[in-house]
Amino acid sequence: MKPPARLESTWARRRGDDKDMSGDPQSTWAAVDALAEERLGVGDAVLDEVTARGTRAGLPAIAVSPCQGKLLHLLARVSGAKRVLEVGTLGGYSTIWLARALPADGKLVTLEIDPHHAQIARENFALAKLDHLVELREGPALKSLGEMERAEVEAFDLVFIDADKPNNARYFEIALRLARPGAIIIVDNVVREGALLDDSGTNPSNEGSRRVLRLMGKTPGLAATLVQTVGVKGYDGFAIAVVGAAK
Repeated sequence: MKPPARLESTWARRRGDDKDMSGDPQSTWAAVDALAEERLGVGDAVLDEVTARGTRAGLPAIAVSPCQGKLLHLLARVSGAKRVLEVGTLGGYSTIWLARALPADGKLVTLEIDPHHAQIARENFALAKLDHLVELREGPALKSLGEMERAEVEAFDLVFIDADKPNNARYFEIALRLARPGAIIIVDNVVREGALLDDSGTNPSNEGSRRVLRLMGKTPGLAATLVQTVGVKGYDGFAIAVVGAAK
């Protein structure tokens, strides 16, 4: 089977047809993502438009990749999630992937501090015809999480944390209290191109990643792991945990 034209040079190098293997690995990672999206049917016109709208609106290009979005979707599906909590909406790209996994009586609560981002996200939820499933709470996430905890909202089946990294551990602590036993909690961007190894304490985002892993490791009854990732978004990774599971 002949590969797509944009992938031919990368495939040639992988086969050894091109003896120069010193190229930028980022181009290979991106090409593999492109292949996966094409062969596995990842993404669609609505998601493409959501991405384009974010670009036109000046949103930072930090949403999950299509393949990562599909992974979130599959995790929500295989876990049978009916209630999902997302910390960090941006333009709603990952929100849409997760909401599409919910049943008709499901609910997704997503938290966003930036009013501009929130407005774009609401428009995107309407475009995707998912606004009936999604509740966007605007304001600082710690404030919204505290309000939900005090209101004793129904427990969540899956939590996706992808907001300001210095607060990762604080988000995770509250997410634990808002999650049901057996719930999945995913924390994105913890590897940070290997900066997770930096123990100097000088970078708040790196420290946020290190703190949340320490917290995961010492929380009784929590089963957790870390997965490093490469792709169109570069080198990073996520931590994933199951609440109330034996180690």
